[in-house]
Amino acid sequence: MNKRIYFILLLGVFVFLPAHAVLQEDSLKNSLQVLRHELITRHYEQTEQLTRSKIINKQVMGQLKEIGENSAQISLMLYSQSTDNIFDLTYACHEATALWNDFQAKTRPFQQMIMESNEEIARYDSLINVLSTMYTYGMSEKTKVDRNVCLTLAVSIRRMLQENIDSYQEYVRYYQYNQTQLQGLDAFAQKRYNEFQSSIFFNRSDNYLQFLRTFPVKFLQLGSTLKEKYLPLKVVNSQWDVTWLIGLFGMMLVYGLISILLNYLSIRFVVGRVMKTERFADHSKWFRSKRTCITMVASVITFGLIMMVIRFFSPSNFVELASNLLLEFVWLLAVIFTSLLLRVKGEEIGNTYRLYYPIILVGFLVITFRIILVPGLIVYLVFPLLLLVNTLWQTWVIYKHRTQVPKFDLYLAYCSQVVFAIALIGAWVGYVLLAVQLVIWWMMQLACILTIACAHNYLDKYRDKHHLAQVPVSKAWFFRFLYYVALPAAMVLSFILAVYWAADVFNFGELTWKVIHTDIINTTNFKLSIFTIAEVIILWMVFNYINHTAKGFIKLYLSSKDPTTAVSRSVMIINVLQVIVWGAWLLTALSIFKVNNTWLVVVSGGLSTGIGFAMKDILENIYYGISLMAGRIKIGDYIICDGIRGKVSSISYTSTLIEATDGSVIAFQNSQLLTKNYKNMTKNHGYELDVLEVGVAYGTNISQVKQLLITAITNLGITFEEKPVKVVLKSFDDSCITLKILVWVNVLTQYGDDGRIMECIYDTLSENGIEIPFPQREITIKQNSLPTEA
Repeated sequence: MNKRIYFILLLGVFVFLPAHAVLQEDSLKNSLQVLRHELITRHYEQTEQLTRSKIINKQVMGQLKEIGENSAQISLMLYSQSTDNIFDLTYACHEATALWNDFQAKTRPFQQMIMESNEEIARYDSLINVLSTMYTYGMSEKTKVDRNVCLTLAVSIRRMLQENIDSYQEYVRYYQYNQTQLQGLDAFAQKRYNEFQSSIFFNRSDNYLQFLRTFPVKFLQLGSTLKEKYLPLKVVNSQWDVTWLIGLFGMMLVYGLISILLNYLSIRFVVGRVMKTERFADHSKWFRSKRTCITMVASVITFGLIMMVIRFFSPSNFVELASNLLLEFVWLLAVIFTSLLLRVKGEEIGNTYRLYYPIILVGFLVITFRIILVPGLIVYLVFPLLLLVNTLWQTWVIYKHRTQVPKFDLYLAYCSQVVFAIALIGAWVGYVLLAVQLVIWWMMQLACILTIACAHNYLDKYRDKHHLAQVPVSKAWFFRFLYYVALPAAMVLSFILAVYWAADVFNFGELTWKVIHTDIINTTNFKLSIFTIAEVIILWMVFNYINHTAKGFIKLYLSSKDPTTAVSRSVMIINVLQVIVWGAWLLTALSIFKVNNTWLVVVSGGLSTGIGFAMKDILENIYYGISLMAGRIKIGDYIICDGIRGKVSSISYTSTLIEATDGSVIAFQNSQLLTKNYKNMTKNHGYELDVLEVGVAYGTNISQVKQLLITAITNLGITFEEKPVKVVLKSFDDSCITLKILVWVNVLTQYGDDGRIMECIYDTLSENGIEIPFPQREITIKQNSLPTEA
């Protein structure tokens, strides 16, 4: 029945789906009929498309004109910038590259449409050629009519396609003009980017003392630059006029003051009054100790929300630039204050704040320089002195409050001190812009670290509150993913993001992203980049989490089935799981690094030959270890090997550890264990046969003795119920009849059980008056009397 339904559905698909090409029919007549139907449909669609193309033409022309105007504006801005205006120049270069990328993205559908139209024209040219040269002798009238109709429709469609292409010619010329202009603009911007990049990392300028010696000459240049840049323009209106810039920047600062004032009043008076009520009496002391921190956090968040609203509604490029930079600075402040609010005690919070004041100050000044687009001479003059002050300030703060702050924040303060010292040295020897980049990177990196620290602190409290360390993995797997994968991965990515954000201050974001993806090592057999290293590290965390989580689920499942053997049964499964998981990680890492398979096979083949000879014994032990783990021995088994009796405590790939009955721990190589024919005493049912002997005197009723001993030993309850106790006659000895008692006792308690059985035998025979003979000897001393002499 199911096959019939599938056949009907498949038949319906072939019947009702529209065909977009003529397939080989059973005759030319049918092929022409199908082609006629397809061309009629295509002609109708092409007519509608020609009508819609007028609307599309207007949209395309509007986009091209907009791009052309932006290209002209950015060209004027870029070509008119002096090399001393660092922030202006990098902003103009960024806008030029962004416009080129935007042009490529927006015009890609237009290029695709032109290409497809040309392909369609070529296809219809071939179709027209076939139809027009088709031999009509022997055709029926209907077939000839179909052929003529197809030819007419093909010519008409081809004409409409050509008209459509002709209507785009003006746009094509305008597109090519814009493409040429933007390509040149982008090339110039990339050239300036490379020059600026070289000036940061490679081309050292004069050291600061030399700069100060020549400062009188540069002071005149600085004066003309400031006059040209910051004096208000009275002739024309510009959104980048100094009056407009100062006004907008001042307005943003006013919004910041308003945020502080509103939150101060509301938290101090409104929230403070609420916290004094009996309902919040328990939290009143905590609130008073951290009221200032709460006010600062709320003020920063409020200011950030205001900036987001202003950025969304303002059409000004300056507002967009300033808002983006201020939001990054707001994020730094928010994570610093929030982290201190959540982690630090009330009596330590004031001193801890002081550790972060130097980095906050230098970050604010750098972002201010970026917003108001200060000239490079001011940066070269001010920043080395600023770093000197900040380094001394950071040193004094650490020295004064090192015993009054948490160690985590003290370590971060030490890191800030190191960064300031390195940046100070770099700035004074001539690498001022590199020092700026280094400080901005640490500011962003610090924000990432404190954000992750906040999340880590919250997860620690959540774990302690819900006792997640003791719960099974089935209830804590998501928490462990966040704790052991998400947070460490975020820490790895934070380095890349901090570098990207620091470079973006100079509008180097896209260039930095390319550098991160650029292969440091680029050979045919191996490729390595910063991003691939981060990928492999994060994947290691993911696979490590999978490994531990899967082990937890395996142990949980086996414990639910049989808790007594769960540990021993899980050893082999976990070992196989680890090989699979880490093998998958290794293969994935090799794929990410694009390791050549042929090269890998050759290298691994050569290594395996040498390593195989060197590690013959180890590989043999590993083979036997896998054989043992497959089920021959499990942890907890009692074995006897080479006369040593003990419990298996662990099984590895090379050796097996045994806890001997005398308390010692003995390691056997796996190959030795198998070659010495070990005995597994718990493999079957956990009982072993012990043979005990006792002698009775001649004349004793043997049947009575046997029955007494069997009953007494069985009543002890320490023997294997499925194998009853047996007493058999062994031999007739000199002084007794020797009986042999066969008992099955528990392997784990064998020594103690043997003692109890021997004691039971003695007591039973004694109570029933049965003598246990022992060898006796009678010594007779004979004295011979000697005759006395007369």
